[in-house]
Amino acid sequence: MRIPKLLVALAALAALAGCGTSEAESGGAGGGQVAVRIPDPGNAGVLALGKKDGSLAEALAKVDAKVEWTGSAGPFAPAAQAMNADQLDIATGSITSGITSLARTPGFRFFTATAPDPVGEGILTKKGSGIDGVEDLVGKKVAVNQGGTGEYLLLKALAEHDIPAGKVERVYLRPDQTAAVFNTGKVDAWAVWAAYAVSELGSGKAQFLADGKEIGSDNYSLTAVRTAFAEQHPKVVKALYDYLHENSAKEKKDPARYLNVTTDAGPQALGGAAKRIQTDFTARGGTVEPITAADIKRFEAVARFYAEQKVTKKPVDIASHVLDVERL
Repeated sequence: MRIPKLLVALAALAALAGCGTSEAESGGAGGGQVAVRIPDPGNAGVLALGKKDGSLAEALAKVDAKVEWTGSAGPFAPAAQAMNADQLDIATGSITSGITSLARTPGFRFFTATAPDPVGEGILTKKGSGIDGVEDLVGKKVAVNQGGTGEYLLLKALAEHDIPAGKVERVYLRPDQTAAVFNTGKVDAWAVWAAYAVSELGSGKAQFLADGKEIGSDNYSLTAVRTAFAEQHPKVVKALYDYLHENSAKEKKDPARYLNVTTDAGPQALGGAAKRIQTDFTARGGTVEPITAADIKRFEAVARFYAEQKVTKKPVDIASHVLDVERL
């Protein structure tokens, strides 16, 4: 979910393992500053700007904490594994990938929610492909990330149009590997979110067959914290929430300031149409908020949908893995 709209391959897990340190090593247990391990945010978003201008370090210093940038930000599944292995403390991802991670042995809890992206996620098709409606996906190949946003968006769109899931071939690919496959025509469509969709839309060669709003997506973006870290350092978690909440509102009002934070050149940078599209998406997106009882009901509906669609074996318990950040 947007970010925070955070990019990484599964290989980043190895980087996380190599860079991680324990809380004892970071000084938290010995009276020094607590090191909170967060994936490096790259070139865009609230954390990227907070890293560059020092405002995040300043906010955390007030609760005697500091950031230890670890690996790089991206898909939630490897980050969840890193939290479970005590190699990472904070990660951001969608409720959909969160559900599949909770279906395993979770060592994390969610403490923020950002409303589903109405315009930045959806099902991409090539212009002139002849795929003009969701019904046209029947018999076609659609790239999705297994158990995450892509698979959810496709299944949700098919369900909304009463199309059996088996009538569309799901091609499971990592999102960072999908652009080349999509652009060479090896798949007919790509169910994806803004971090990867913006470049394709900016090229002028692709379009959304259906976006999040049309699909009826409930794909919230969530921030997770390692359970043991939250139990030991609740004030740090609260300070991080306060920072994300305040600055996500600023980002929504002035999206361009949060793009190309460290560089305006190279593959990480956005320019031209892609930059304009991302600016518009951010301005129309949500802000980081506490998780409410109403949010949990919507998460549980997504969990039931995943079970019905055989993505998980049974509905995953969400409520017991939610942290009430306002009570910390």
